[in-house]
Amino acid sequence: MGDFRESTMNFSWPWLGKKNEDLWRVLFVLFLGQLVSFVMALMSFTSSLIANLGADTPLTLSFFSYSALALVYGGILVYRRQKLLVSWYWYLLLGFVDVQGNYLVNKAFQYSSITSVTILDCWTIAWVIILTWIFLGTRYTPWQFLGAAVCVVGLGVVLLSDAGVGGGGGSRPLFGDFLVIGGTVFFALSNVGEEFCVKKKDRVEVISMLGLYAMLVSVGQIAVIERKNLEAVKWTSEIVGGSVLK
Repeated sequence: MGDFRESTMNFSWPWLGKKNEDLWRVLFVLFLGQLVSFVMALMSFTSSLIANLGADTPLTLSFFSYSALALVYGGILVYRRQKLLVSWYWYLLLGFVDVQGNYLVNKAFQYSSITSVTILDCWTIAWVIILTWIFLGTRYTPWQFLGAAVCVVGLGVVLLSDAGVGGGGGSRPLFGDFLVIGGTVFFALSNVGEEFCVKKKDRVEVISMLGLYAMLVSVGQIAVIERKNLEAVKWTSEIVGGSVLK
């Protein structure tokens, strides 16, 4: 979302007038947010579908996404022929953190329901507020804290449901829920790092390098901890298609 916020600041509609321009900018940001939400919901659906089909390959699912980022944005970066504005090892760290978040959340689909995983993924908001307050000096209004608190209360209700109070879906729903929460910590670290780099440096460089190093980290981890699972998968058109969409 940091990329979208940064992008919208550069748009201008002088013919609308100042007041209408501000309104349309807000509506445009809301539209982008809903678009991102739709894409994330689609990705969650494909992850859940692949898990239900018996494929336990969370790292492989993320590999295709990182490869696409590296190819598209990396091509733009190569065309520009510019030197990196941020040292490569920071991108390696950022990529490593992001891969762990995706691994834990994708792994959670093996144990919990798509509804619980998708809702609990919002724990990222709470962690981001804490991290940006500490490291980026961002300050929030009481209403923003109230909204975050309401979200956390709702997430607590999901945990209680999956613990058995209301019944949860999946083979081990509570274990899956804690995997998601662990993943959101890594996502928050990654998001805050991306926001800092995007605002201070170049957006194309950040996305391309994140994709490249996360792809390399994924390959390394697949070779170590997911190779046997890949060999056991019976590749069908549904699994292949879902993996590519993811």
